[in-house]
Amino acid sequence: MSLRISFELDEEDLKHFRLIMQEARQAAKRIPPEQIVAAAEELLKDVEASSAPGFIVDRLKKLKLMIRMLSDIEWRLPHQEATRVLHALAYFAEPDDLIPDHIPGLGFLDDAIMIELVVRELKHEIDAYQDFCDYRDRLLLEQGHNAAVSRENWLDSRRRKLQSRMRRRRKRVIRSPFSK
Repeated sequence: MSLRISFELDEEDLKHFRLIMQEARQAAKRIPPEQIVAAAEELLKDVEASSAPGFIVDRLKKLKLMIRMLSDIEWRLPHQEATRVLHALAYFAEPDDLIPDHIPGLGFLDDAIMIELVVRELKHEIDAYQDFCDYRDRLLLEQGHNAAVSRENWLDSRRRKLQSRMRRRRKRVIRSPFSK
């Protein structure tokens, strides 16, 4: 049996979380990127070692994806985007967060909420990275491990698909009985 519990964060609640995130981002300016990533990875290990609820584990999968996005050599995030992701991960470098992680069942709740807010903020970057990973998986499956996979190849592929779609749409308009 499962039980669905939902709650709504109003604007004041979100304001509170944004303030905490801003403080973490300020602190992140003094912390080396490797330490921020290591702290996020440590959180993942702590959750895996605990019996955290499923909704928390689901959010942490997104955290794992953000860490992969930062360290993926073939993806090579531009500096500005990498900084945004690092700043988003900065909250997890803070040892004293809102709810102490050692509290059973609830200790990672604030982390899960913060991950959800960060995922929403970085939605476009995350969606693009997932699309790139799908492209890379397809290419490796089709061409083997010798396939040349890079962000540039992926962008070229996306550009060709977009141009092809534009040509198909243009042909439909030209064939339309209502066109002159």
